[in-house]
Amino acid sequence: MADSARSAAPGRRSDVGETGGDRLVPDPDHQGAWIVRIGGADQSWLDPSDPTRLEFDYMERIADHLDLHRPAGERMRVIHIGGAGMNLARYVTATRPTSPQIVLEPDAALTEEVRRKAPLAPHSGIKVRPVDGRAGIAAMREDLADVVILDAFAGARVPGELVTTQFLADVSRVLHPDGIMVANVTDSAPLSWTRRVVAGMRQTFGHVLLEAESATLKGRRYGNIILAAGNAPFPLADVIRRCAGAAFPFRVVRGAALSRMLTGVEAFTDADAASSPGPPQGGTYFS
Repeated sequence: MADSARSAAPGRRSDVGETGGDRLVPDPDHQGAWIVRIGGADQSWLDPSDPTRLEFDYMERIADHLDLHRPAGERMRVIHIGGAGMNLARYVTATRPTSPQIVLEPDAALTEEVRRKAPLAPHSGIKVRPVDGRAGIAAMREDLADVVILDAFAGARVPGELVTTQFLADVSRVLHPDGIMVANVTDSAPLSWTRRVVAGMRQTFGHVLLEAESATLKGRRYGNIILAAGNAPFPLADVIRRCAGAAFPFRVVRGAALSRMLTGVEAFTDADAASSPGPPQGGTYFS
């Protein structure tokens, strides 16, 4: 993994199709690397020759959970909701060879461009299905996956249909009893939208963590927030150590502190689903 990650520009990928123009462009400062650029914003970065290098901080925080969920090198079945450059899927292939993975990415044009310019390694075990997250998860059998990663955006917003209690219950259905869901979302103080997502996760799973930079938690900027949920306890000391030691340190909110954040908060349902708030005009994205 990279020694120092970038603080990502929130509002990354799309969970809905987008067309027009090259969206995988060469990184002029790093030979062989590529930038996923959508709507003029650099939203993802990959180096096919070094898949363990994760340039954005939120990807490193997701990778922490991948690293800690099973012993190093052990095979895991992973489902990715949202594909883009398939950075995290490549990371799993490199760190846990033979792991079967499914990527739910409805933007077939982007997938084709990625395959053409930055092909996946032979026998990667990565299968891409051109369907949205909701339909893709609904079609899967019970007890299928060790990890489900949600990293899907429609423009700058997480689709509301991917954070309702009904959808979270479906994710729980396809996870092993000790499996985890890890989500990358974006929000700004007072985190009203995120708190409703966390409330839904707490209704569905026995253990939930919220991870974010202090500037995001304190309302100084709009930013990425990592939510991790499962029915078995997390290796909390290791998670906290990795978050605190990052180039852009994240705080971990859990237990009673998380409960206080959820006072009076109701979870999203299919009846009142809402997408995440977009970045403010002229707002600060970077630390």
